[in-house]
Amino acid sequence: MDKQSKQTDPRVLRTRQLLKEAFVDLLQEMDIEKLSVNRLAERATINRVTFYLHYKDISDMLDKMADEVIEDMSNVLGEPEADKSSGDEENIKMLERFLEHIAENAKFYKTILVSRGLPHFKERLLSFFTEWLVQRIDSRGSDSFVRQAGIEKEIFLWYDAAAVMGTVEAWLRNDMPYTPAYLARQFYLIHKRGFEDGE
Repeated sequence: MDKQSKQTDPRVLRTRQLLKEAFVDLLQEMDIEKLSVNRLAERATINRVTFYLHYKDISDMLDKMADEVIEDMSNVLGEPEADKSSGDEENIKMLERFLEHIAENAKFYKTILVSRGLPHFKERLLSFFTEWLVQRIDSRGSDSFVRQAGIEKEIFLWYDAAAVMGTVEAWLRNDMPYTPAYLARQFYLIHKRGFEDGE
């Protein structure tokens, strides 16, 4: 989190949270095209003037909410490190933290990814995962398992980022029947098995 975020007035954070909750609630009732500032403000129990103190319009609010989602994901996953000794358990724990974050914010993610499938959020998340994977692969240099397996990096990125998103969406769509810890381990075992079988 940057200095500006740390210094943000708690009242501002509270108002933005109210708007975010109102946005999710309204999306469960209507298409995004029918959302209006008036409806959002009324549901969030604030006035229109307060809304415009935070956002230019609904499109601006969506952009800023997407920025916050990416920042949250980045904080949860952390920066990829060039530690070639990272073990299986460390990788599983990283996946578990990510899935715990999704579970803690299930209503929000289920709405934007599954029930409404907002393209803006999906594209931003897919782009984030792709970039994060690029950094993770590059941080390992020539020892990267992608290079060792003779896999074209671009194809791996398409596959892996889509697999993460697809798994999360299916998990949410089915009301999260598995715990984050169990799903993280399953996800990792599938991923690892795929590369071992290809050797």
